[in-house]
Amino acid sequence: MLSGSHSSFSLRVMLQVVWAQLLLCGWALGTELTFELPDNAKQCFYEDITTGTKCTLEFQVVTGGHYDVDCRLEDPEGTTLFKEIKKQYDSFTFTAAKDGAYKFCFSNEFSTFTHKTVYFDFQVGDDPPLFPNENRATALTHLESACVSIHEALKSIIDYQTHFRLREAQGRSRAEDLNMRVAFWSIGEALVLLVVSISQVVLLRSFFSDKKTTCTRVGS
Repeated sequence: MLSGSHSSFSLRVMLQVVWAQLLLCGWALGTELTFELPDNAKQCFYEDITTGTKCTLEFQVVTGGHYDVDCRLEDPEGTTLFKEIKKQYDSFTFTAAKDGAYKFCFSNEFSTFTHKTVYFDFQVGDDPPLFPNENRATALTHLESACVSIHEALKSIIDYQTHFRLREAQGRSRAEDLNMRVAFWSIGEALVLLVVSISQVVLLRSFFSDKKTTCTRVGS
């Protein structure tokens, strides 16, 4: 009897964890995207938001140039809510005051030859409750509290993984850029050494070479 009860409890826990993962991965409101932003280009995105919804915009330049980009957020009437010039990363939280399509743009128009890779995460509203009756007057059971804790831990893990991936991509880009500069510098040094060596050999040979003198006999 005890074994059967324990198996049933374990099955319920597994189902609740899977349910939490589905909620976390499939029902979380918001947009998360990494995209290429060419030089002298501007990219805009739109999100329909209802009044009173809390939103958070977070962005980071992953690769390219000085790792900076212009960001601008506007409400449906075109009023600027957030604006940053040449920023590597930033975040902004606001509550929608109007219904409609909110526009946020990333601009690389100040760069003439360097394209950028930009990551942004636009969260709209709060996550739905893990349990349909989570807001009931009675307290959560021990199992439900454990599932809520697992749910929050999974969200934190996903956030940490995202930031570590961005940091790894940024570090790899800088390392590749540094490696390219070192390679070009090494090739330049090799060419300079080759030219100097050839010049020295030619100069030394000119010192030890016999110069032929011509004598002109002048007759009377």
